Formats: sequence, structure tokens, C-alpha cells
Amino acid sequence: MSDITSHLIVRHLGLADYVPVWQAMQNFTDQRNADSHDEMWLLQHNPVFTQGQAGKAEHLLATGDIPVIPVDRGGQVTYHGPGQLVGYLLIDLKRRKLGVRELVTAIENAIVSVLAQYQIAASPRADAPGVYVLAANGTPDAKIAQLGLRVRKGCSFHGLSLNVAMDMEPFLRINPCGHAGMAVTSMQLQQGVAPSIDELSAQLVGQLMADLGYTARQDVSDGHVPSSIKSE
Repeated sequence: MSDITSHLIVRHLGLADYVPVWQAMQNFTDQRNADSHDEMWLLQHNPVFTQGQAGKAEHLLATGDIPVIPVDRGGQVTYHGPGQLVGYLLIDLKRRKLGVRELVTAIENAIVSVLAQYQIAASPRADAPGVYVLAANGTPDAKIAQLGLRVRKGCSFHGLSLNVAMDMEPFLRINPCGHAGMAVTSMQLQQGVAPSIDELSAQLVGQLMADLGYTARQDVSDGHVPSSIKSE
């Protein structure tokens, strides 16, 4: 396997507004070429609702002072805020010979594996993308992680959000992911405590790298999204 396919750049962006990062993801995807490395961006967002391409206005119940931003990912409405780990996967799917469904499955399985390390039993749900904690009878219950992707030029952007230790009230202002009455939870609610975002980021990146076949990584912790794409 060549270096370009084995190498993942991991950017740690801290706490960031949604729109500049979204625009940077679009720019990255539009500008990348066969010599561009795949990247994963890890961050938290200031409070925001994002409405996916399938989003319907009736799922916005009482958004109040939190902005609603229509975006180009799949899916319906969700909430991002401090205390939630967001991971954006900018992957050349064509180069990795990955289908979108395969990528979604890999993300879901990686989240399930990481949650298991913190004694939280979870699984995907066939009828609704994302990851859900398991009820006592073993069936998926409250949602703990959200997924939404976009593919352009054979490359993915957007990604996942995992509820770690955050204010859950804004989820009551929407029908999460377009499901009225869907219960939403967090690692803190499940266990009483939650790992740090940095610790969780390390676990998630390691699991995704293993599952997707990356063997080398470069961490960039300057907090800046790239303004242009350079071959390295």
C-alpha cells in the first residue's frame, strides 16, 4: 500500500463555529487531487442546529436563539454544541475502494467499539443511521451518536458527532434526525462521568484508522482549518 493511501492527517480544531469549518470542508473536497492525503478533523462546535438535505421544517419545534443552518449533508436536523465530539472524515472513497454504505458501517462500528471501552453497550439501527445505547432487553434505545455524510467527486466530507458531556436541552427543540420523540443521551448521562474530549478523540481515531486500513498519521494541533490543499 502506498504512502498516500496509508497516511491520515488528523487535525484538532478545538471549539469552532460551524460555517467556517463547513466551508473549509467544501473547499478541501473541491481542491483535492490524487496526491492529497485523506484527513479527519476533530472538534467541538458552538451551539447550532444543522438541517440536512432531507430536512423538513416541521422537525424544527422551537429552536429559539440557536441558529439553524441548511447544509449539504444527508439526513435531517441535528444539534451540535460544546461537550460533543465531532469528527469530519475527508476521505477519497474511490482511491480506498470504499462505498458510502461501507464507510457508514465502519464509522458506526468504530463508535460502538469505543463506547464499549467505557462500558456503554450500543449498536446501530437498521432503520435510522447513527448509534444507539442498548436497552435492558438488548434493543437499540436512546441515540448517542449522529451520522451525516456528503460525497462529491468520489470523496466524503461531513461525518459524525458523539454526545459526550453536553447540554442535552436543545435536542428537545427539534425532532432529532427527523424522528418525533426520539430519546437522545450522552456518555455522561449513561455513566455519570465522561472521558475528556482529547482522550475520546484518541480512542476514536485509533479505531477508525484500524478499521479503514490507515497505518500512519500526522497530527496537526494548530486549531486552523487549511485554507488551501497542498500535496505532501
